[in-house]
Amino acid sequence: MPRIALVDDDRNILTSVSLALEAEGYAVQTYTDGASGLEGLSQNEPDLAILDIKMPRMDGMELLRRLRQKSNLPVIFLTSKDEEIDELFGLKMGADDFIKKPFSQRLLVERVKSILRRAQAQLRDAAPASGPAIVNGGGAETATATKGTVLERGALVMDEERHTCTWKGQHVTLTVTEFLILQSLAHRPGVVKSRNALMDAAYDDQVYVDDRTIDSHIKRLRKKFKLVDDSFEMIETLYGVGYRFKEQ
Repeated sequence: MPRIALVDDDRNILTSVSLALEAEGYAVQTYTDGASGLEGLSQNEPDLAILDIKMPRMDGMELLRRLRQKSNLPVIFLTSKDEEIDELFGLKMGADDFIKKPFSQRLLVERVKSILRRAQAQLRDAAPASGPAIVNGGGAETATATKGTVLERGALVMDEERHTCTWKGQHVTLTVTEFLILQSLAHRPGVVKSRNALMDAAYDDQVYVDDRTIDSHIKRLRKKFKLVDDSFEMIETLYGVGYRFKEQ
């Protein structure tokens, strides 16, 4: 049974969302502020966390910042704020999704299902006994360039089953959404992927995101790689068209 942590100072939301999630078969643990949420999530990490932004003692942004220091836990933000900067800032910090209050509980449940499916697909241990296939960066695509492979593109190595990514041998921690976007780009170097194509790669049909969300994920990907290699320039922007992974 997947476990969901819900952190919000509004007890009506805690009650109503908990009932909706439990009706779908999820186990829900609730916290009324960021400080108690951080303590609870650190001691008993769930499969996904839903965080309010505006809370006493510790807000959701600070809670996410501290979580990201040692965890890649999928996170959905809930907020009553309307400012676009809050959404962009939250995505840059590593949130997987962002839902504004008031919201449809059905929409929230569908987004929870979508993110958990992506996370579980990346983490399951279904590698064949002979080990994962290798997709080399220099040649043509092969039939093994699908689920259960290790994708190599020069200094980039992405292991889908272990949800790991390295650049020049150094580990780069990616969220599920970031991993799927980068995987889509690196799968065919030199081929331009539109924002719509990247949305299709990273999100289910039930989840709507706009162009700015994809742009924010790309910016965060670049920032993470530049932390390990300041000269990283493999993700190219073609203004008005989309993005591509540079051919080597």
